[in-house]
Amino acid sequence: MLNHTTLIIIITVIVSLLAWQNKTLFNRLIFYPPAVNNGQWDRFVTHGFIHADSMHLLFNMFTLYFFGRAIEGLYQSFLFGYGFVVFYVLAIIIAMIPSYIKNKNNASYLSLGASGGVSAVLFAFILLAPWEKIYLFAVVPIPAILFAVAYVAYSIYADKRGGSNINHMAHLWGGAFGIVATIILEPQVLPHFLNALLSPSL
Repeated sequence: MLNHTTLIIIITVIVSLLAWQNKTLFNRLIFYPPAVNNGQWDRFVTHGFIHADSMHLLFNMFTLYFFGRAIEGLYQSFLFGYGFVVFYVLAIIIAMIPSYIKNKNNASYLSLGASGGVSAVLFAFILLAPWEKIYLFAVVPIPAILFAVAYVAYSIYADKRGGSNINHMAHLWGGAFGIVATIILEPQVLPHFLNALLSPSL
């Protein structure tokens, strides 16, 4: 049986490929505030299953594959075994809410991609293993906790600077959701994180 991480990746790849071949489908799934205002609330979910191009898709699914499999078991005891799926989908939704509020009346605003959900997974992993090595660009090793600090700092800077097609706000809120939701579901994760943070050699 496929684990839920792999299943999410398969669905995301298929939907992205179909959307690239069908502009009408692509436009129906992308996050577009005027359409949401008209009742198409499903776009809060569907935008997370399409991507701008192959590199966008590859980066998100590569990250999800490694970190999703590492933490998926933590959520399996919730919601009849579907806790990880619900966690991931909720992360996609909640990560988009601040962007929606900010751009509710912006007819030129569009957003897509799984980054909100992927950020939630990544930051949940960091809670479990703050000193585990994360390979930046799949090459440069960096402790997970240092990566998290740099990631948050850069996302805040880039969001304030603007001028980018990347939704840095969704990255931040997705990561925040991953941390908060994981602590709520498994409160012992917080003392585990603090102990691990203070004992990098263990």
